[in-house]
Amino acid sequence: MEIFTSKKPFTDYIERQKEMGKKIGFAPTMGALHQGHLSLYKKADQENDLIIASIFVNPTQFNNPQDLEKYPRTTERDLKLLEQTGVVDAVYLPEVQDLYPDGLKSKSYDFGGLENEMEGKSRPGHFDGVGTVVEELLQQVKPDNAYFGEKDFQQLAIIEKLVENLKLPIKIHGAPIFREKNGLAMSSRNERLSSSQREASKIIHETLLKVNDWFRIITVPEINKRVKDIFDDQRGMVLEYFIIADEETLKETDFFYKGHNYRAFIVVLVNDVRLIDNLHLD
Repeated sequence: MEIFTSKKPFTDYIERQKEMGKKIGFAPTMGALHQGHLSLYKKADQENDLIIASIFVNPTQFNNPQDLEKYPRTTERDLKLLEQTGVVDAVYLPEVQDLYPDGLKSKSYDFGGLENEMEGKSRPGHFDGVGTVVEELLQQVKPDNAYFGEKDFQQLAIIEKLVENLKLPIKIHGAPIFREKNGLAMSSRNERLSSSQREASKIIHETLLKVNDWFRIITVPEINKRVKDIFDDQRGMVLEYFIIADEETLKETDFFYKGHNYRAFIVVLVNDVRLIDNLHLD
């Protein structure tokens, strides 16, 4: 497994691989890797000749400076985990100037309104930051296939729109959410939870499963009320938002229309740790 810490040696490496006709699979991360991340590389290995990983904590997608400061950075451990997969050929650890040559600022994007829903409402500019760093990484890696987890379902939709708008010859793949034994969605932020908080947080996934049971049996306003009541009773947890949205437009719905696919989205603050999850509603 090769490790690159600057742009020029990395892009020269990619150019050589492309000249040899290698099909490239790529999954970018912000580090603090878990089994969910590693599953992306195993999936990529089934469909590509060369597997590329990247680790970069992207400052422009953080609205809260404290969240950026506290974000776990475990590069040495991450590199060991990537090597242990046996499928990752190269890891890119860019510096800020490698991805932001004109200074640390985001581009502005039009994602057809997807950027204004859910996370876009509570984190203005977040998806401009995501778009800026993902666009630059895709231009440097030049993958045939790129892989992202469905835990960040809105981000996945945004990246699909980005690739479509830029007309990049890249296929974007979504991978299912990996969960801990108690059902909690795996996340780098889980590192900041105590063992008791991690166990208590299983209520998030349990609530989504209840929503799936209630789906099409009771009204959306009643589901919203029940979810709010559940988290009003949880000590040390604050429900930031819960919505049921159309999977294609990501717009919140107050009624289930025939022929549409719906997904439940939830964000919960456990003390100051922000946990997100979602579930396709059957």
